[in-house]
Amino acid sequence: MSASRSSGTTDALGPEEDPVSAAPTAPDRVAVPGSELLAALLDGMDAALCAFDAGGTITHWNREAERILGWSAGEAVGRTGFAGWAVRRADADEVRGRLMAAMSAPGRLVHEFALLRKDGGRVLVRTQSAGVRGADGKPAGVYCAFSEVHAQIDLERSIALSEALFQDASWGVVLVDVDLRPTVLNSYAARALGGGRTTLLGRPLGDLVVQGVEDLEGALQHVLAEGAPAVPTETWVTLRAAEGDRRRCWRSGFVRLASPLTEEPVPLGVGWLFQDVTRAKLAEQEADRVRFRANQLHRAARAASECEDPMEAATSSLDFALAGFADHVLVDLLAGERLVRTAATPADAPGPCLPVSGGAAPARYGPGHPALQAVDRVGTVRTSAGADAGGGAWAVERQWPRDSAHALCTVLRSRGRTLGVVTFLRAANRVAFERPDAMYAESVAVRVASAVDLHQLLAADR
Repeated sequence: MSASRSSGTTDALGPEEDPVSAAPTAPDRVAVPGSELLAALLDGMDAALCAFDAGGTITHWNREAERILGWSAGEAVGRTGFAGWAVRRADADEVRGRLMAAMSAPGRLVHEFALLRKDGGRVLVRTQSAGVRGADGKPAGVYCAFSEVHAQIDLERSIALSEALFQDASWGVVLVDVDLRPTVLNSYAARALGGGRTTLLGRPLGDLVVQGVEDLEGALQHVLAEGAPAVPTETWVTLRAAEGDRRRCWRSGFVRLASPLTEEPVPLGVGWLFQDVTRAKLAEQEADRVRFRANQLHRAARAASECEDPMEAATSSLDFALAGFADHVLVDLLAGERLVRTAATPADAPGPCLPVSGGAAPARYGPGHPALQAVDRVGTVRTSAGADAGGGAWAVERQWPRDSAHALCTVLRSRGRTLGVVTFLRAANRVAFERPDAMYAESVAVRVASAVDLHQLLAADR
């Protein structure tokens, strides 16, 4: 290896010379084309680097090596090995042998040594050394890159954490660039987004998320501009999938990624970590819904007990049931073989359930009407307008308010007799009735049927 270096060439120390006072001085030399560039490159490296020629003489020593050990290039270049100045003499032969072994070994060799600082302190370093070959292909020396062990361990720990996050993490990890497109994601995130780890890269989030993408992109943009929020956020999204859209809830945390190589922070993107908490959120919502409905039934019973007229108690119970449950309610009672509209909420605006003005009127339901089906089945019937039903025609055909899109009809039973049907209606901006809704409606219907039965008994006695 050439004896050129980043700051000059010196003679080697004698075996007993003082390492500081006898440090060689660099003679004048003729500048070699490109040597300034080489010196700048070496001194700009983040890792400490030194090089030895085939005889073990130090030929290169950069600024990071000077920072770690305190020895300048002028004090280091030209010395033979580390003996007596950068390593204890007792350890010098072993250190030299292990370093120079890289000259003939394939690949790189990794070692850990305790080196001496100029101030007398010791520092544990991890080295990576490899052989250098000359123009003739023969071994010409060794270069050795080293860093403090704790710094190397911190780096390796960061790399290991990154690898673990993108392989084995039990939550989604996505790196998003400044254009809000995924650049790296782990297996959990790929499954959650409905694709593969490579097929999703570079695609806009809008290609994957049908609803909720504005909230998600807004959170990412906020992180890029202002930094990460202090607490995790929860976002409901609807994902586009081959088997149909899927609605999910993600609990997300964000970190802003900035380049460590610039004086001013330059955003590289956002690290997005999330978990699918849909099941837990649905369970929480169901628990809240059950608690609220139980409270409503309790309040309805208390209010009904204060009503002198049993029919007023029935409509009062329905008013409590409507809260958060439906937009309209209709009460049709049996009169002989026909259903008669007895009470209802206003068709064109929110309001209480009241007896039909001017007295009960026959409900002219056609064959197969959901209310008639509920009577025939002595149970509950749920139905919704189809996707092609528009303009309120579906509701008007069934004699319901025009804004109705979902219906639940449940029979009124008391003392083993069918008294009629109560119908709950929802507008198109609400979800269809589900099985838990039917169970709640049936609980309400039991109370309403008891009040209606009492009303009819009292009317018969008059």
